[in-house]
Amino acid sequence: MSERESMEFDVLIVGAGPAGLAAAIRLKQLSPEAAVCVVEKGSEVGAHILSGAVIEPRALDELLPDWRDDPPGLATPAGEDSFMFLTETKAYKLPTPPQMNNHGNYIVSLGNVCRWLGAKAEALGVEIYPGFAASETIIEEGVVRGVVAGVMGITREGEEGPNYQPGMELRARYTLFGEGCRGSLTKRLHETFGLREGVQPQTYALGIKELWEIPKERHTPGKVWHSVGWPLKSDTYGGAWLYMLGENLVSIGFVVGLDYPNTWLSPFDEMQRFKTHPEVRKMLEGGKRIAYGARALNEGGLQSIPKLVFPGGALIGDTAGFLNVPKIKGTHTAMKTGMLAAEAAAAALADEAAPPVLESYPEALRASWVWEELSSVRNIRPGFAKWGLYGGMVNAALETYLFRGKAPWTLPHHYDHKATKPAAQSEKIAYPKPDGKLTFDRLSSVFLSNTNHEEDQPAHLKLKDPAKWRPVNWETYRSPESRYCPAAVYEAVGAEEGEPRLVINAQNCVHCKTCDIKDPDQNIDWCTPEGAGGPNYIGGM
Repeated sequence: MSERESMEFDVLIVGAGPAGLAAAIRLKQLSPEAAVCVVEKGSEVGAHILSGAVIEPRALDELLPDWRDDPPGLATPAGEDSFMFLTETKAYKLPTPPQMNNHGNYIVSLGNVCRWLGAKAEALGVEIYPGFAASETIIEEGVVRGVVAGVMGITREGEEGPNYQPGMELRARYTLFGEGCRGSLTKRLHETFGLREGVQPQTYALGIKELWEIPKERHTPGKVWHSVGWPLKSDTYGGAWLYMLGENLVSIGFVVGLDYPNTWLSPFDEMQRFKTHPEVRKMLEGGKRIAYGARALNEGGLQSIPKLVFPGGALIGDTAGFLNVPKIKGTHTAMKTGMLAAEAAAAALADEAAPPVLESYPEALRASWVWEELSSVRNIRPGFAKWGLYGGMVNAALETYLFRGKAPWTLPHHYDHKATKPAAQSEKIAYPKPDGKLTFDRLSSVFLSNTNHEEDQPAHLKLKDPAKWRPVNWETYRSPESRYCPAAVYEAVGAEEGEPRLVINAQNCVHCKTCDIKDPDQNIDWCTPEGAGGPNYIGGM
């Protein structure tokens, strides 16, 4: 093994998402001389960023008060709000819950926001290394000292190829992990430092998004439209959005809670079916789909937040899980957590005797508006898991209007993968074939995500025990991974010959992490591939 070079920083940030970039900017505002580095596995800042997105500018106002003088591209003030209940052929307008009131918010491309934040960070002197995947955490004597990043050129067989690069050790006094939902290094930090002990299980959803261009006469800049109901059954949590931004762009997406029980359900196909609803079809008529992506998101809220600090580091943003589910927003909370962690790190850097654990970060978080906001809605998402769509909506109304977020109880969560029922106990679902105009198949969709991986590298999707796949995944659940994956990564083949086996097309992976979450026996492990691999989402996504 070739010897690695190393670089030293005061603070290292893993992930150039909203939390990581907000942390970097805040650090340089407070400690201009501090050496701050951000590593990002995407080919550029924003390449792996996917969200609706309507952002609440509260954290942005605190971080960069004059941001409106030089806003990110495509930022569109939110206008009319619509909240709809869908049946198969009808749409009924419901009162908009107060959490979903978007007055003063902005429809954005979150990828564009991150590119813009990245430029702001670099202008302050932050070093940003895109295409530099962090694959290993450096832990010495129980203290996180940094990460190994940029390892490249290992062949499929695990040997050093002709273009092998050993990567670098990026070392820092403090390392902030902002990897996003289900971060691969964060997952191992949970195990090493027992960060999930004493908290509720994290619960997740899969968000699938398309970007459309529609005729200008059909476009209402700032339109914000949400729906619940069809095509999902009442035992499955989820909903849809449609946001109009720029001059002719429409962000359309579908979210399915990963605690859905029916093993035959396909979130991708539910998204395609949703677009055939008369109310949705008319908004997209005459348009063209130009981009596609998918990403898992944390929905556990307050009761699922892990311990955030450990010797030498901290968790920030969605890698810990600060999404406000009823608001359908997490960018503002993610940014604020990054800022609070940065403030704790800046104070520690100013004190040579400061301990390696940034205890002031979780203390400041509990005293902040983030904690108050998540506490007030903590019982809404688990209410849908406990009572289904209709009971969940009643519970949400009681929590919002009667208890006002101060109910004297906190509802628990469950593990999503344990909610899946065997195939024999699940009703098969017949999905219509795609028409290539309004509805599409997985492969043509993945093409629009600009996904690419170097072929001669170890598979980043692994079965911990390959022998389990046939008795568990196939014989019990009939290969749910071939349906919940939105990118055609997993294929069950050979069943007709009586020898079913799993084929993994890792090159298709859009890094949504759903397989790492929903596999019934937790047998699929998502690892970090070479840097710059994965999707390359265009500006607008």
